[in-house]
Amino acid sequence: MKLLKKLKTNIVISAALCVLLGIVLVAWPDLSMQIVCTAVGAVLLIGGGVRLAVYFTSRDGSVYSQMSLIMGIVLAVVGIWILLQPDKVLAIIPIIVGIVIALHGANNLRQAVTLCQNKYDKWWVALILGLLTVGFGVLLICRPFEALDTVVMLIGIFLIYDGLSDIWIVSRVYRTAKTLKQEAEALDVESKEID
Repeated sequence: MKLLKKLKTNIVISAALCVLLGIVLVAWPDLSMQIVCTAVGAVLLIGGGVRLAVYFTSRDGSVYSQMSLIMGIVLAVVGIWILLQPDKVLAIIPIIVGIVIALHGANNLRQAVTLCQNKYDKWWVALILGLLTVGFGVLLICRPFEALDTVVMLIGIFLIYDGLSDIWIVSRVYRTAKTLKQEAEALDVESKEID
């Protein structure tokens, strides 16, 4: 449970950074794309660093641990590349952000499956949020828009949505795990009393 609490905190921090960056991009779409590149690169690098930290502090061989490693490497490498080559990145920022958002959506879908397996009543909400997130990512990959202001605002909106959906889904996963742990402990106490 302590590991799950640490994972929840890390994901919420990463999601909050996405929301914050998204708000900035929506509020000031006319910012220099150089600044946007730097901000996106920094957020991806930080997000990757957080996921790598999760992997190295809690290597337990689980699927989640492996996903943290893969996502951490991808996010960190993309973040560093954006920071080092901002001019080359301008044209493909929507595609890069689309890939990251689609990966987040895939992670949300995996968490929806976990909620379903743990018999959480509203697991389907997490499934819909995950599908929408993947859809937003694919939209950015397949249909990069030409007007820079539009691109910046759309990226901002998608980042806000992605961050908020991550926070909602991870809070449901954490709550369900906590409930299951309490039920297991109650059964354990009952069986000891019967013995």
